[in-house]
Amino acid sequence: MLIVLAQDRRKVLHFNVTEHPTAQWTAQQLVEAFPRETAPKYLLRDRDAVYGKWFQRRVTSLGMDQVLTAPRSPWQNAYAERVIGSIRWDCLDQVVLFNEDHLRRLLTSYFHYYHRWRTPLALAMECPESRPVLPPDRGVGVAFPEVGGLHHHYERIAA
Repeated sequence: MLIVLAQDRRKVLHFNVTEHPTAQWTAQQLVEAFPRETAPKYLLRDRDAVYGKWFQRRVTSLGMDQVLTAPRSPWQNAYAERVIGSIRWDCLDQVVLFNEDHLRRLLTSYFHYYHRWRTPLALAMECPESRPVLPPDRGVGVAFPEVGGLHHHYERIAA
């Protein structure tokens, strides 16, 4: 699984899964994540072997500077590690996966929930995508299932 994360709002910009990632596949994911000169100035990444020559050339061609974390130092990329932990705890530890397509569908559903409804403390209990908070006089709270019923979001509905 590859995840491209915007650190300011903890928003997952792009993800994909494959059983056997290569430097070429990873480089292509970077192009898909940042089309038409939308790449950021810096790319923070670990030292995984999948970031080989193909990937490094693609990063350079997109005009990004790579910032590498120290070996065996996941705390240097804490936002990405926290998102990966959330994916595991909130989603993947709760289901049995059948194949890559099933994982892709599940993650798509989870990221929809994550961006619109999950409220991290680090963002002052706001979601990565802002949404209005309705006052109690707008009606009763109704639960709506998310991620196949693993999670729920609540909205006020007029009675």
